[in-house]
Amino acid sequence: MKRLFDLLLSVIASVIFFIPLCLLAVVVKATSKGPVLYWSDRVGRGNRIFSMPKLRTMRIDTPVVATHLLTDPKTFLTPVGGFLRKSSLDEIPQLWCIMCGDMSIVGPRPALFNQQNLIDMRTEQGVHLIRPGLTGWAQINGRDELPLPEKVKLDSDYVQRQSFGLDLKIIMLTALKVVRRDGIVH
Repeated sequence: MKRLFDLLLSVIASVIFFIPLCLLAVVVKATSKGPVLYWSDRVGRGNRIFSMPKLRTMRIDTPVVATHLLTDPKTFLTPVGGFLRKSSLDEIPQLWCIMCGDMSIVGPRPALFNQQNLIDMRTEQGVHLIRPGLTGWAQINGRDELPLPEKVKLDSDYVQRQSFGLDLKIIMLTALKVVRRDGIVH
């Protein structure tokens, strides 16, 4: 049921966001050097590595680390990068990963391949057993502001409580958070 819902919702969202995505791609290309998409190696279900696309928001010389580990992340943003991140429009290409089965609409956000402490903590709690998501319980309860142990606790709570109703609640609360730009550090 969850996989069918993911496919249906991601196809509908892809149709809705096709023209805006094309326009954003032109803007990204016109305002900075490099490719339109940034492909990031992420950790998926079973701790398997997959490539996740985002609209590129950082300069091409940015170190490959979590944004919060950069000394001054704003210095690496492209001219439209801040807007894309704050609006979460940079996440639209991840609909591809949902259609391919690497991600779900709702689940823990996929860790970067080099976030070993997060990967280990999630594995210990069984979080690695489900598909990562475009949004999740931790995202609506703090997003980028959460310390890792708290994020993993919320991810683990989601694994234990997951249901269609909870997923719908998370999707609705995510939309509200994005509109309000709550919990965005970068």
